[in-house]
Amino acid sequence: MALKLKLPLEKTQLDELKIGDVVELSGVLYTARDAAHARLQELIDAGEELPIQIEGNMIYYMGPSPARPGKPIGSAGPTTATRMDKYAPTLLDLGLKGMIGKGKRSQAVKDAIVRNGAVYFAAVGGAGALLSKCIETSEVVAFEDLGTEAIRKLEVKDFPVIVVIDARGNDLYIEAPKEFCTEGN
Repeated sequence: MALKLKLPLEKTQLDELKIGDVVELSGVLYTARDAAHARLQELIDAGEELPIQIEGNMIYYMGPSPARPGKPIGSAGPTTATRMDKYAPTLLDLGLKGMIGKGKRSQAVKDAIVRNGAVYFAAVGGAGALLSKCIETSEVVAFEDLGTEAIRKLEVKDFPVIVVIDARGNDLYIEAPKEFCTEGN
């Protein structure tokens, strides 16, 4: 049974999540991939204001395909998260509370997750068409010139994710094999 949570997530909710929890998110989240993260970092380094509120929010690592007529977005599957690892600790230290992607994260990201009481969720790769059905609205809010890599504000309903790294630093990619793999089999 999935936990139904409303965005933005409260600290108490983040603290209660455990690796392996299946969660359905509803509310606002932002998208950003490599190019958008690089631009955010440039703004941070220059001491300039960011185009979106980072504190308390969540970023989905995704660049959608074009929307079909009458739909808010095209296929919306997750991007491999490691490509954002060099930027994630800074954003987490600025108050980012969660990230959605696919794949493993670096130790620096895990440390920043723990330091800031955040969480890393995975969305199912290859299921972008199904995930898009959970997106009610999509609006480009920054870096429009980046096309599919522009930052978007999404309104999602019952968006399915799995807790991969919880606020205590537990990592599903490390713990799950221990539980299911035994020597000699």
